[in-house]
Amino acid sequence: MSCSGEVVEKEPELIQIRPSIVKQLKKAKYGVSDHSTVELCHWTKKSFRGEGTCYKHKFYGISTHRCMEFSPAGMYCENRCVYCWRPMEFYETMEMKPENVAEPEEIMTNLMAERRKLIMGHYGDPNQDKKKLDESLLPSHYSISLSGEPTMYPKLPALIKYLKSLEATKSIFLVTNGQEPDMIQKLGDENALPTQLYLSTNAADYESFLKINRPRYDDSWERWNRTLKMLSTLDTRTVLRITLIRGYNDDEEMIPAFASLLQKSNTHFVEIKSYMHIGRSTNRLEHSDMLEMSEVRSFANKLAQENSDFTVMDESGISRIVILQNKKRFVDRFIPACC
Repeated sequence: MSCSGEVVEKEPELIQIRPSIVKQLKKAKYGVSDHSTVELCHWTKKSFRGEGTCYKHKFYGISTHRCMEFSPAGMYCENRCVYCWRPMEFYETMEMKPENVAEPEEIMTNLMAERRKLIMGHYGDPNQDKKKLDESLLPSHYSISLSGEPTMYPKLPALIKYLKSLEATKSIFLVTNGQEPDMIQKLGDENALPTQLYLSTNAADYESFLKINRPRYDDSWERWNRTLKMLSTLDTRTVLRITLIRGYNDDEEMIPAFASLLQKSNTHFVEIKSYMHIGRSTNRLEHSDMLEMSEVRSFANKLAQENSDFTVMDESGISRIVILQNKKRFVDRFIPACC
């Protein structure tokens, strides 16, 4: 109550990642703003030194050094995937109310500043390509993934629209676990779909789904299947991303079931990759749970044989990934210079 006796409504408090967690994230070279996170990925830093580019460059033409990977829901996710290499033990809640989240422009302004700080640390190294560092300060590609589940952020349509409004933006990728089909529908309804939408597809049956994704929603399998079926009609490029883990989902007997998912989703591309034994996943899985490139290649070839609508398009040995392309729903693999 004010001095005049009027009742003053208290401004809703923004969700904040706890200080102790922020300290750990910053030690791991993350930038943090409220509930959002940003990081320079391994391949972005390698590209600064002229030591290679991400497979997204090879597959789709994405400029690695001008890619900004971030999440508007850094510490929020509905799953606890066994293979996740991010610090998911900090995920404390499954709710992000609209009145408690930062606005899209505020998120991007703050994260761009955090990202700039991370880049500035590379200018002192004579082995870095200064031209690339200069160019990297203005992203042309946005990868909305990193940590957490971005579709939990209730203002995601406005965020994607804001990114599209930026003059330098050429493409936006969004990675989802499929647990928020209503948000995916909202993106479509509000003309806010990303350039390319990924659905994590790590299981072809209910039992495997629970074992690998360790979901928190009771209807998680139904939610995921709703998202899967939506991919065939969304007006944007779509991808199934299959992460193979030895002993979990790599049995060739599962290939017909995975092929049926390709049929239902009718996505433009399918990325089949090995689990990588890095980050926090090393606490849950073994190094031997990774597949060799030859095994990934064999699985991909047999999957393409099972569903003849798809053919092997390319591969990246260093990332242990093979990509299939849909021949019947064909789009050029390379992203045009616009959203």
